[in-house]
Amino acid sequence: MTILVTGGAGFIGSNFVQNFIKSTDEMVVNVDLLTYAGNGENLASLENNSRHIFVKGDIGDYDLLSNLMCSHLPRAVLNFAAESHVDRSILAPDKFIKTNVLGTFNLLKCAQQYWDNSVGSEHFDFKFLHVSTDEVYGSLGPNDSPFTESHRYTPNSPYSASKAASDHFVRAWHHTYGLPVLTTNCSNNYGPYQFPEKLIPLVILNALQGEEIPVYGDGMQIRDWLHVNDHCSAISAVLKSGQAGEVYNVGGDSEVSNIEVVIKICKILDEMLPSIKGRYSRLISFVKDRPGHDRRYSINNRKIKKELGWRPVESFESGLRKTVKWYLNNKLWVKNVQSGSYRDWIKSQYNQDSKHR
Repeated sequence: MTILVTGGAGFIGSNFVQNFIKSTDEMVVNVDLLTYAGNGENLASLENNSRHIFVKGDIGDYDLLSNLMCSHLPRAVLNFAAESHVDRSILAPDKFIKTNVLGTFNLLKCAQQYWDNSVGSEHFDFKFLHVSTDEVYGSLGPNDSPFTESHRYTPNSPYSASKAASDHFVRAWHHTYGLPVLTTNCSNNYGPYQFPEKLIPLVILNALQGEEIPVYGDGMQIRDWLHVNDHCSAISAVLKSGQAGEVYNVGGDSEVSNIEVVIKICKILDEMLPSIKGRYSRLISFVKDRPGHDRRYSINNRKIKKELGWRPVESFESGLRKTVKWYLNNKLWVKNVQSGSYRDWIKSQYNQDSKHR
């Protein structure tokens, strides 16, 4: 048996592929364009694994995807491919529309043709699983109830708007054409192999390099943090037992403000690798908030717990310590990912008047 994964060299996708290969005996056909966040080194452990087939390609390439499906006959397509950083979407929304909207649309067309032409058990067992985000639901107030699967979509950034559009296309393909789709909307992920423009790896690496740790606004934006391995196990549960046409919210039961996250990381680093220059929290600085910054996200994950028996294993404290330790133990990966283009991006994004804590 085989599954086809798109975006499987990115942060979440590569963790899923590695976990899936370890826990099953199935083949994985992995398609990734290897843009800035798609890193072939994330898959180094699978280099000689005969059950992992990597194909460099674009989800906008209809012929490529169609040929791969016809050649490998996957029982499922899992779509991780996405532009995913809000800051980048503000500066260059075109790329997000191309990948997240048009790319998903193209993938749906290919999957529909493949499913329509399949016969017997291949037809009835096929699933299209779309990995999305809680950001499509917009922002919550401090006392608002967490997002449920029926929450109204109110995306506030070009990124979340593009993901909302892709979610709607996935839903439409099920209701119009009968394609057996599944959608997961997850909270903020963290863990190994995350590109260091996101908060947690950015804080870790800036602290280790003695550079300023930038915090947007007052740092009181709240996110529900989900360890990537817990997210991967949730996706596997949805793939195995999810009902076609359904949406499953995946959260880590860990609401923490951004400034709390930063302070926790600094304390862990103080313990694991003390600096001779003093506590890492000395590097915290507050920078101008980004436009339209959502204040709070929170996931109600009762549905996936009740219907599929899934629940997160990692607390934020245990998962964060493991994540910091991973970055400390994988200095070569960190060195290689920190290319000149990455440094230019960080400099341009955070080179603003700042206020030290």
